[in-house]
Amino acid sequence: MATHTACHDRVYRYFRRRTDNATTAEDLCAEVFRITWEKTGQDAGLSVMVVFGIAKNVLRNHDRSALRASSLLGALQLERDSVRDQDESRIQEALSKLGADDREVLLLTYWDGFSSVEVSDLLDTSATAVRMRLHRARKALSRLLDEETQPQGAKK
Repeated sequence: MATHTACHDRVYRYFRRRTDNATTAEDLCAEVFRITWEKTGQDAGLSVMVVFGIAKNVLRNHDRSALRASSLLGALQLERDSVRDQDESRIQEALSKLGADDREVLLLTYWDGFSSVEVSDLLDTSATAVRMRLHRARKALSRLLDEETQPQGAKK
């Protein structure tokens, strides 16, 4: 308890200057005093230099963990972007193989977000006809995408 009283504010300021936010500094400060308490017991006091040695190690561990987490997040983002780019190029290729009318009804509905009634107004046709064309276009697009994912020998 005496160690905590004597060092807490100084340890907190040490972490606050070296971390992004107050919450992280508080968490690291608590970790230092948890380790201090475990190593010495409740009643034993430690010098300020020993407590700062523990604080230095806690900060080093925190920085290593943050670096690993950042690296992992970066790698995951790159992979997600790569998969997204591959999916988008597959979809663009499949769309290019569709007829102009099918492609138009799909793009107006899914990319531009128009309802069947709005698409029918744009294409000067009935909403029922738009829904039928949309149904056929989705099936055709699905078929094209399925053909791309099947191995060469397995195509129907």
